[in-house]
Amino acid sequence: QLQLVESGGGLVQPGGSLRLSCAASGKGLDYNAIGWFRQAPGKEREGISCISASGSNANYADSVKGRFTISRDNAKNTVYLQMNNLRPEDTAVYYCAAKSTYVRTLCDVRSMIMDYWGKGALVNVSS
Repeated sequence: QLQLVESGGGLVQPGGSLRLSCAASGKGLDYNAIGWFRQAPGKEREGISCISASGSNANYADSVKGRFTISRDNAKNTVYLQMNNLRPEDTAVYYCAAKSTYVRTLCDVRSMIMDYWGKGALVNVSS
């Protein structure tokens, strides 16, 4: 069983940066694509980024493209989401999730059905 724990959330001013981490335990991430999702109060959950199991491919929702960067370190069993130029509308609970796969070069945050979820980390962008 794979367990995921998010960290790095907090309060940041508009224009600031945060880096979220998603640490995995229980098994390795080598055969898991990882996605980041977020849910703002009163809104549906939104998939914002994913990275393939090999790390060779990533994609982003239009809402974060050019500002957020996903990366992974399989040796550390950790995936990161670097968030720059944060806006108040980025305020949400951020979740990482894993999709078990033998296709190590693909991911699509719009269509993947995830197998494991973390409990989330709150990001609050406010002045």
